[in-house]
Amino acid sequence: MTDVLIVYYSLYGHVHRLAEAAAEGVRDGGAYPVLRRVPETLPPEVIEKMGATAFQREFAKVPVCTREELAAADAVIVGTPTRFGNMCGQMRQFFDATGGLWTRNALVGKIGSVFTSSGTQHGGQESTILATQITLLHHGMVLAGLPYAFAGQSRMDEITGCSPYGASTIAGGDRWPSENELAGAWWQGTYVALLAGRLASERENMLIRLLKKPMATHGKLK
Repeated sequence: MTDVLIVYYSLYGHVHRLAEAAAEGVRDGGAYPVLRRVPETLPPEVIEKMGATAFQREFAKVPVCTREELAAADAVIVGTPTRFGNMCGQMRQFFDATGGLWTRNALVGKIGSVFTSSGTQHGGQESTILATQITLLHHGMVLAGLPYAFAGQSRMDEITGCSPYGASTIAGGDRWPSENELAGAWWQGTYVALLAGRLASERENMLIRLLKKPMATHGKLK
């Protein structure tokens, strides 16, 4: 079965709920979801001052992702809250230590996708997803967003997250992911699973063609 790794960080639980919805979508897409968190970098006293201690006790039960789990997965879905329009520091530190995978071309040709949350309606959701996609592109991944085939991102009757770049939620105040936002995460998980299922069986042959054959003039393969 195709394995889809959902690696994420959540401080209060909003991204965690999107991750669970994405995992349901992966299962419905015929693949096996693997939920993993990145290591925490904030000291406990800071987390307590931010009012996140209760959720962090639960979040700690999610296994920490290893670099080799990235290499073993057929697809990777990244979940990160926004931090000034970019991925959170915990996720940045995790990916900054994946140079060994990069040198091995371990993620080349695999599906990569991103979802996020922000504390305000215009808190950098799209820029966070796009900035995170840059890292996935450096690893040679094939990006999957949230196409407009998911009609929920076009609705005008409510304030909602989600864009063609990926699912998202607005986490300000006491607000939790809406049914529409959770549906977007589910749709994205299903989409990634279906794409990965088709691509995984051909990836090895693709890498053989791309990496083992010399380049001719004008960039054409001999």
